Amino acid sequence: MSWTSTMSSGYSSWEEDSEEYFFTARTSLFKKPSVKPSHIKDVEKEKTCTQLTHEEIRQKVEQYNADSRDHFKMTLNPNGLYTGFIKVQLDLRRPITVKGGGARGVKDQEAFHLPRGSINTLHISSTNTVRQVIEALLNKFTLADNPAKFALFKRFSREDQVYTCKLSDKEHPLFLRLVAGPSTDVLSFVLKEQQTGEAMWEAFSIPELQNFLRFLDKEEQDQLCLITNRYNSYKEKLEEALRATGGPG
Repeated sequence: MSWTSTMSSGYSSWEEDSEEYFFTARTSLFKKPSVKPSHIKDVEKEKTCTQLTHEEIRQKVEQYNADSRDHFKMTLNPNGLYTGFIKVQLDLRRPITVKGGGARGVKDQEAFHLPRGSINTLHISSTNTVRQVIEALLNKFTLADNPAKFALFKRFSREDQVYTCKLSDKEHPLFLRLVAGPSTDVLSFVLKEQQTGEAMWEAFSIPELQNFLRFLDKEEQDQLCLITNRYNSYKEKLEEALRATGGPG
C-alpha cells in the first residue's frame, strides 16, 4: 500500500449494518423520519445490490468513464476487480490529533481543527470497505485518532431535498460511486464524527483529553474577555448618557 497527501486534492492508493438517514433543505441536518420515503427505499435497493456479473461491471465502468468530465477514471482488471477515485469531504467539528516525530522515537502529538469542507481524493479498489477508507484518510494526515470515532456518510439528492445516510463499516464506497456515476451532485461522501449524542471519551488517549482541556480553557478565556468587553462598553455608554442628561455620574 502506498499513499501521498495534500490538504485538498491528494490521493491515497489502497488495494453492524445499522444506518442513519437525515434529510435537509440543502444545508442543515434533521432527525431521521419515522417513515422512509419511497426514494430512500430505492437507495436501499442500490445498497443491497452489490452482486454484479463481470459483464455488468464492464458496462458500468465504460459508462462511468464516458460520463466522467475529469481524469478520475475507473480501471477494470481481468479478474473483475476495479479501481477508481472517490472524493471525501471533511466535516469535523472537534479537533483532531496529529502524530509528530520526537526524540528517541517518541512521538509528540498536537491537536488542531481541520478546515471544514476540505475535499480529499482517494484512489481505492472495489474491495476496500468504509472502515479502510476512514483508516486511509487518518493515515494520510498522520492522525493519531481512533478510527472508531469517525463515520463515513453518503449524501445524495432526491426531489430538491438533500439526504445524508451513514454507511456501515463493511460497505464498499467505490461500488456506490460506480452505481451512482461520476457526478458528485448525485452522490458524494462526507467524513464526520460518530453521531452518538455524546463524546466517546474512552476512545481518546490521555494526550488527546489534555489537548481538549486546553482548547476548552482557551474558549472559556475568550468568552470571558468577550463578555467583559461588552459589559465595559455598555457601562461606558450608560455613563455617557447619564452625563448628557445631567444625572448622577
